Amino acid sequence: MRVVRTGEGEWTGEQLAELFSEGFPEFISADRLVKKYIGRVREWFGELDLTLVDERGAPVASGWGVPVHWDGRPKTLPGGYTDALVRAVEGRERGLRADTLVICGAVVTPSLKGRGLAGQVLTALRDEAGEAGLERVVAPVRPTTKARYPLTPIESFMRWSRPDGSALDPWVRTHQRLGADILCAAPASQTMTGTVAEWERWTGLAFPESGAYVIPDGLSLLRIDRSADEGVYQEPNIWMRHR
Repeated sequence: MRVVRTGEGEWTGEQLAELFSEGFPEFISADRLVKKYIGRVREWFGELDLTLVDERGAPVASGWGVPVHWDGRPKTLPGGYTDALVRAVEGRERGLRADTLVICGAVVTPSLKGRGLAGQVLTALRDEAGEAGLERVVAPVRPTTKARYPLTPIESFMRWSRPDGSALDPWVRTHQRLGADILCAAPASQTMTGTVAEWERWTGLAFPESGAYVIPDGLSLLRIDRSADEGVYQEPNIWMRHR
């Protein structure tokens, strides 16, 4: 396996579709603030978008992050994933020196999960941060197991552990195995907004009246307001620090 910058790879649509086939639920793309900033993120921080390829050059895992300025205190962390993108872009526009890598995500080809590839991508991102002079590495981790407990506050869920003391959530455990520690909750790491019809399409459910709903793959509740023709979902994450 070797690591390349994502922009340097030439892969087929079929290869990329396989890599991202089990990535994230469709409603993740409904974060309006992310849409506003993601173009500049891709343009300015492409060196922090890495892909792991096999001996044939096929992509098997990918991860990316953004550089921000952070003083090391949990209370001054970005509000979550979206706020990290905002800080990275606006910090660059203001000429603020970045000193921290925020790992924004990582995916592994579904057929190759369980082989340590996610850990390799996270390690590659940490190494890239060091080479770029970023002294700290943090991540707003999306605990996928939380979807089984959408009514549980993230502050409670992040304390749940297995008998051996490791986190209940497997993605959090992956970070822990690399030496990362849980810092604090990010209760509103992302905010997804759409019409009632859009949410019905994204989830495959009907929302006949206003109220709070459990949705597939949702880590918290979707709140529907039929009078405003709007649904709002706030996704919680868990801040973890690698160094």
